[in-house]
Amino acid sequence: MGSEIIKQGPSRAPHRALLSALGITKAEMKRPFIGVVNSKNDYIPGHQHLGEIGEAVKAGIRNAGGVPFEFHTIGVCDGIAMNHSGMKYSLASRELIADSIEVMIQAQPMDALVMVTNCDKIVPGMLMAACRLNIPTIMVSGGPMAPGVLSDGRRVGLSEVFEAVGKHSAGHLTEEELLDFEENACPGCGSCSGMYTANSMNCLTEALGLGLPGNGTIPANGAARRRLAKMAGERIMELLAENRRPRDILTLASFRNALRTEMALGCSTNTVLHLPAIAHEAGIELKLDMIDEISHTTPQLCILNPASSVFIEDVGRQGGIMAVMKELSKAGLIDGSVRSVGAGCLAEILDGFQGADGQVIHPIDAPYRKEGGIAILKGNLAPDGAVVKQGAVAPEMMHYEGTARVFNSEQEATAAIMAEKIKAGDVVVIRYEGPKGGPGMQEMLTPTAALVGQGLGSSVGLITDGRFSGATRGAAIGHVSPEAAAGGLIGLIEEGDRILIDIPERKLELLVSEEVIQQRRKAWKGAPDRGFGGYLARYASMVTSANLGAVLRKP
Repeated sequence: MGSEIIKQGPSRAPHRALLSALGITKAEMKRPFIGVVNSKNDYIPGHQHLGEIGEAVKAGIRNAGGVPFEFHTIGVCDGIAMNHSGMKYSLASRELIADSIEVMIQAQPMDALVMVTNCDKIVPGMLMAACRLNIPTIMVSGGPMAPGVLSDGRRVGLSEVFEAVGKHSAGHLTEEELLDFEENACPGCGSCSGMYTANSMNCLTEALGLGLPGNGTIPANGAARRRLAKMAGERIMELLAENRRPRDILTLASFRNALRTEMALGCSTNTVLHLPAIAHEAGIELKLDMIDEISHTTPQLCILNPASSVFIEDVGRQGGIMAVMKELSKAGLIDGSVRSVGAGCLAEILDGFQGADGQVIHPIDAPYRKEGGIAILKGNLAPDGAVVKQGAVAPEMMHYEGTARVFNSEQEATAAIMAEKIKAGDVVVIRYEGPKGGPGMQEMLTPTAALVGQGLGSSVGLITDGRFSGATRGAAIGHVSPEAAAGGLIGLIEEGDRILIDIPERKLELLVSEEVIQQRRKAWKGAPDRGFGGYLARYASMVTSANLGAVLRKP
């Protein structure tokens, strides 16, 4: 459709009059109108500086002869929303973001889009909108935060602060030591510094082909980030001239490239929710079985915080995501024929990058792990699948059998952990926190970090139909599908049951006879009523299972 529909012909005089009221000149009226959708707000550290990034994008658009129009979306900081009812809105906000961009562009047509974003659900929400609208689009992130530095010189990220809370609750950390984490872990603006969900999605935007090289790793504070934004503004005009659209770029091969990169980086388990949802908008089906097949055949080349003391900025110094993809391409694991928002095909772009440095990015013939960072488990507890960040699991927890400790909410589980009621040999079960049952599929960094902080990360498992922060480490298995609220077996587990976790064999099993399971199923009284109305009630009535990306059903 484009902006011509509101600019050309005598019947559009009223439209042009309103545009003139904005200060648009006759010369500008003849130029392409470029939308700049920005998630800048004052309440998210990753987004506070996005006004500057948006201004750089607009300067680039003007440099190349376009007319920029900026508008904004909502955004949720998962760290601030963590462990209270606000987290129920985080995943649900993804759909609102996509819908709001659709509304703006359909009602007030633009010729192309630059999307300025940074944090967890905002990145996939914008990518979903890009696929839905299918006009030339480039993604520009605000860049990662620098890691914090404690008074003893240790570099840390946000995950260590949550773990410090667990250490403090167990008496292993003083008030002064906890304050050291609190005041120094997050030194400035940007997406949180480890391979958490925000940085995972920004890095994968490069791998998908909708972000320029460096989009995922160039630090938030610095001229290079502003130059990248300006380059994106200039490049969108070239994409418009070429009529290169998101669905031309986001092919099945592009998604496979992104999944390979995800496995090599050890990304957040939330990517297994978001990539299928983005693919769904592009008319492509990404099944969990395919994701696990790619995990089996892709080595993990990077071990990043929270699994190590290596941070996103370190990857950037070694060539960033293109260097990781270059190393994968040496083994034929990357399809170099795909196109992106850059000039030329991917193989031509990768020619300009070196591969592994041997420390931050391991070489393809000496990987950190022979398999990817994420695994898909199945079994009677998760016939439709469950997800674990296996690259952040202690070796002794890869095959584990433990005793179920059952909780019907994150808050109940967190209270028990903080009260030191969970012991080695337990499996914490948190249920009725799925997309429908939560509603909203809460992200649970607090209980997982508390377990690690109490020294239980290598002796206690955790399973849930909810999800985890990218900052989570340990034997934390999420996205159990079907969820408890949909009648999944996780809703029938009882205190004291035995549970088997076998990550190498991809198994998640409740070790209870089928006869007992059927008796419990007959006695099941359904999911508890959480009492939410408004948007969450509508969301719960329409949302699909986690294994489908938790997208909304069409009416």
